[in-house]
Amino acid sequence: MEYNRLYAVRYARRWAFRRNPAYYNFDEIGGDCTNFVSQCVYAGSGVMNFTPDTGWYYISPDMRAPAWTSVRFFYDFITTNEGPGPYGYEADLSEARPGDVLQFAYNGNEDFTHTLLVVGTGRNPTPQNILLAAHTRDAFARRMSTYDYTNARLIHIEAVREP
Repeated sequence: MEYNRLYAVRYARRWAFRRNPAYYNFDEIGGDCTNFVSQCVYAGSGVMNFTPDTGWYYISPDMRAPAWTSVRFFYDFITTNEGPGPYGYEADLSEARPGDVLQFAYNGNEDFTHTLLVVGTGRNPTPQNILLAAHTRDAFARRMSTYDYTNARLIHIEAVREP
């Protein structure tokens, strides 16, 4: 089924500078960035994957998949998911579309530690015209080029599998 990019971006616009009370705010315990992006992607997909350990779901702060709130596990889930829920692949920045996901590494570190949602792009996406939404360092429509990252990867959300 199709991933609704518009719904993902609308959700990001509504909650970029606030916290949806239906979800726990992880700002004080490691950051809320991937939790926020998972909420956005869920708004555009409408399907969670309840596979123990390797799925992507949120029921409560104590009943959630690691992929819902972890940068690395989110990437692993989306890029290898063959079950229900959203799936995609790592793509070149030139393929960025609203509703896709970016992850950043900082300070020359190879570990990606920040997850953001693409909310806008130019006709030919580049860091100067890719616009992002994020939590932890709250933002909406912030240019990718204004971040001080050392490495970036784009996760293109391809579609959604129904349960």
